[in-house]
Amino acid sequence: MESQRRHGRTFSFEFFPPKTGEGKESLRRTAAQLAQLGPRFMSVTFGAGGSTREGTFETVRDIQGAGMDAAPHLSCIGSSRDQLRQILRSYMALGVHHVVALRGDLPSGTVAAGELRYASELVEFIRAETGPHFHIEVAAYPETHPQAVSAAADRLNFQRKVLAGADSAITQYFYNADAYFRFVDDCESLGLDIPIVPGIMPITNFKQLARFSDACGAEIPRWIRRRLEDYGDDLDALRAFGLDVTTDLCDRLLVAGAPGLHFYTLNRAGPASTVWERLGL
Repeated sequence: MESQRRHGRTFSFEFFPPKTGEGKESLRRTAAQLAQLGPRFMSVTFGAGGSTREGTFETVRDIQGAGMDAAPHLSCIGSSRDQLRQILRSYMALGVHHVVALRGDLPSGTVAAGELRYASELVEFIRAETGPHFHIEVAAYPETHPQAVSAAADRLNFQRKVLAGADSAITQYFYNADAYFRFVDDCESLGLDIPIVPGIMPITNFKQLARFSDACGAEIPRWIRRRLEDYGDDLDALRAFGLDVTTDLCDRLLVAGAPGLHFYTLNRAGPASTVWERLGL
């Protein structure tokens, strides 16, 4: 963890593009509330195959227009170089200086992956097209990417993204702090020295969390899963326990030297705000 202690702390929040007018208005209120906490940026997810690309741009435009720094996700899967070039230029015109470069998932029913196949190639492309204009975030997987052939191969893939020009990384969410500590130690052994910010998913809905975790490979430790199952329909008790678990995790990470926290908000301000207050940030 020595490499991480040398980096200044940054805090950030992640949103997804809303699909309805009511959702857009709700997100504006959520972003305004969380902006009072002084985050470094607010990231906005990016849909594969054009499913939410226009929504991503609109959400980024709203965040920038409200005086906050937006960091749009950018996926190379299913995109051509010309499409990516156009998107980058559009964000530059908005005054965006921060992007999250991802491989992305292949859209359902699509055979071709696009001209760029890996996130490392996307990072190289962004650097070649825009030089130092963008601060580039990449993804990290303390518990190993679910499609990686091995943990060692996943670490080497992360190394390629860093060497391609990534400035910092955001991890997939996790609930086992030791997985993050070991991942950072492994990165240090590879000579990598960029901020690796833990991704945090507050626990508020067990069925939703289980579905997300099964899809992305994030482990819910057995003791947490069994406690959440025991609460059943007692949502107040479940959320109270979930906030305790999330707060304890964040506290342990920050005490150990993690360079900040990135909250997956699911477009809600309450859980992240509560954890923030409990941590005394």
